[in-house]
Amino acid sequence: MAVAVLLAGCGVPPLHRSVVVETDSNGVPVHASGEVADHHYTVARGDTLYSIAFRANVDYHQLARWNGIGAPYVIHPGQVLRLTRPRYMPAQQAQAPVFRTVSSGQSSSHEPARVLSTATSAAAAAAGAATSPAIPASTVVSVAGQPPVATPEPETGQGASAAIPSGATRSVGGIRWRWPAEGKLLSHFSANDAMPGINIGGQTGEPVRAAADGVVVYSGNGLVGYGELVIIKHSDDYLSAYGHNSKRLVKEGEHVEAGQIIARMGSTGAPRDELEFQVRYKGKPVDPLDYLPKQ
Repeated sequence: MAVAVLLAGCGVPPLHRSVVVETDSNGVPVHASGEVADHHYTVARGDTLYSIAFRANVDYHQLARWNGIGAPYVIHPGQVLRLTRPRYMPAQQAQAPVFRTVSSGQSSSHEPARVLSTATSAAAAAAGAATSPAIPASTVVSVAGQPPVATPEPETGQGASAAIPSGATRSVGGIRWRWPAEGKLLSHFSANDAMPGINIGGQTGEPVRAAADGVVVYSGNGLVGYGELVIIKHSDDYLSAYGHNSKRLVKEGEHVEAGQIIARMGSTGAPRDELEFQVRYKGKPVDPLDYLPKQ
C-alpha cells in the first residue's frame, strides 16, 4: 500500500508546523503495511493491538471488544480486525463477536507457530515486568508477529534501578505527570492535526523521559511520520507517546518510572530535532498541556 507523508504549510513558520498523514477512504490514517478496506484492517507483521488502536484513534479496549480479543491481546499477521462497533452490539456490551482470520500469502507454513511463540513469550515477560497496581499485568502487551528487530539495550545506569531525577509534577486523572523533555515548547496541541500533540525542541542525544509511571506497550518505528516511537500505558484510560527519537532505550513490556530515560531525542520522521509528545485518553488525543505542570 502506498503511503505518503507530507509536511504541510510551505512558508508557514516552524512554530506552526502541521504534519499531514495520508488517510484511506474510511478516514483512517495509513501508517503501516496492513490493508484497510470497508472499515476493516488486515494485521501486518509487527503490529500490536495498541499500535493499531493508536493509528485509528480508538480505545484499545473497544478495538479488542469489537473483535472478540481478550487479554493479553495477541493478534496475528493476516487477521482481519474491524475498526468500528458492530451494529448489533450495544455500546457498553462486554461480549464481542469472534474475529475473522485470513491466511498470509507471504507467510511460510511454519510461521504461525513461531509467531504465536513470540507473542506468548513477550506477553509472559510483560506480565512479570508490570507491577504497577494501575496497570494489570494481564493487559500489558499485545504482540503480533513481531519481526526480529534489534532493540537497543538500556544505557548503563539508565535502568529502572537508576536514580530518577526530581522534577515538577502535576496530578491529573489519578496520574502524576512530569515534562518528558527540558527543551522549548515549539508547537501547541491542535485536535485537527494529523499528529495531535505538542513538539518540544532540543538537540540530538538529549534525554527523553517517561512522563509518568507505566508499561511500554510499543517500541518501534512502524508508524509513518513518528520515526522511532515509544508508547507507554499509564492506566486503562491513559497512554502517552514519544516520537522522532534518535534511539529507543526501552522494550515492549518493560515497566518504567516517571522521569526514567526511555529514549534519546532526534529527528527521525521530522525535519528538525524535536520530541513529538502525545497524551491519549481512551484512545482520543488530548492536550498534553492540560496534564503537564505549568512552566
